[in-house]
Amino acid sequence: MTARWLNHFPELAQIDDAPWQRTAAKAMRMQVKRGSVLFRDGDACNGYVLVVSGSVRVQKIDPQGHEIVLYRVEEGQSCMLTTTCLLGHQTYPAEGVAESDVDLVLLPRDAFDRALSDSPKFRQFVMARIGERISDLMLLLEDVAFGRKDARLAAFLLKQAAESGDQLQITHRELAVELGTAREVVSRLLKDFERKGMVALGRNRITLLHHRRLTEIAEREC
Repeated sequence: MTARWLNHFPELAQIDDAPWQRTAAKAMRMQVKRGSVLFRDGDACNGYVLVVSGSVRVQKIDPQGHEIVLYRVEEGQSCMLTTTCLLGHQTYPAEGVAESDVDLVLLPRDAFDRALSDSPKFRQFVMARIGERISDLMLLLEDVAFGRKDARLAAFLLKQAAESGDQLQITHRELAVELGTAREVVSRLLKDFERKGMVALGRNRITLLHHRRLTEIAEREC
């Protein structure tokens, strides 16, 4: 019988070879409370993590306490740092924090290693997820290295609101064109604005909720 958690990972659910089936049977289901630290910088990695529901924020903090969010692991996703630590037999170089109550699956290291070696389809799944995350991190690097796109986005939203009201009918792609960046960058920034209560997102719609905080971000560009 197919484990219910596999319904959240259609590609894995379709793998029918014996090595993967044995690994899936050893999966451990875990529930983590909001605010819990799943791993810290320097921790050993004990298994392959798949998030069934909720959100895990993966972040790097320097000795002075400055932090940067590298990415989030959400429903149907795996954690790239966990994967690379398993592959390279390294400790974690960052930390992961549950942003909400999280339901996850952990594949023990030995079972993960055997499936990676013996199941071509599982190996393809793992490598494809790494590729996707590297693309995300490259966009983040571009954002950090070449300008404060959050400031430019906040300034643009405020300008549009001044002209047409707080409910903006605009797509993430259109915003990306306006700002000269990738749609994925805009989507990530808008999600961050939404989490902080500055905007509400709908289908092709952005509602401004907190002008003062957006203005503070926009003024960083100066």
